[in-house]
Amino acid sequence: MSVILAQTDTTVGFLSQDAQKLYEIKSRPSSKPFIKVYKDFKSFKDDGKRVPKKRKKLVRRSTKTTFILGDFSFRVAKPPLHSELLRAIPWFYSTSANRSGERFERAFCEAKADIIIEDINGLRESVSSRLIKINAKKWRRLR
Repeated sequence: MSVILAQTDTTVGFLSQDAQKLYEIKSRPSSKPFIKVYKDFKSFKDDGKRVPKKRKKLVRRSTKTTFILGDFSFRVAKPPLHSELLRAIPWFYSTSANRSGERFERAFCEAKADIIIEDINGLRESVSSRLIKINAKKWRRLR
């Protein structure tokens, strides 16, 4: 699977269904998992994932938010994706487009990506998603 450089719903990101390629690009330890971004809730459900009943409303109504459920982190991208390529695939592993722990560097990102998707607004680094850890009893905002 290819590595795609695109503007996500939060910031510039690398997207791929191959986590190993993303680990190599970012020089990131494999013990630190990537966020799985779904195009809609149907894709999330089709992947066999479930949210505790008490947290469904929180997850459904949140925008630009990543949830951690046990050892699995996910986000459902609400805004419509502008590329047919991104709409056709139900989920991607996602990470910010930079070297691990550094800021966005366009030349580095373009060299590492197989496909670059850029609209009229260009690629811009912005605030990353909120991070909320949830379970059946409570939730806690981490970022």
